[in-house]
Amino acid sequence: MVGKVGRVTGTIGPGRTGEVVISIRGGTEAFLAHAVESDQTIPQNARVVVVEYYPPRTVYVAPA
Repeated sequence: MVGKVGRVTGTIGPGRTGEVVISIRGGTEAFLAHAVESDQTIPQNARVVVVEYYPPRTVYVAPA
């Protein structure tokens, strides 16, 4: 999971949980997402890379 590239479908911002869609097993799945840097805002449709993954559906991302 770490290192996969995804697309933001719900804006990620300070104090806000966003959503990211990532290609997995021949399809796509949605994950709750937080920015690695807590003061960063990542807009909708931006490409991001997964830095940390916490099961079952939470990822920490950085802009790609």
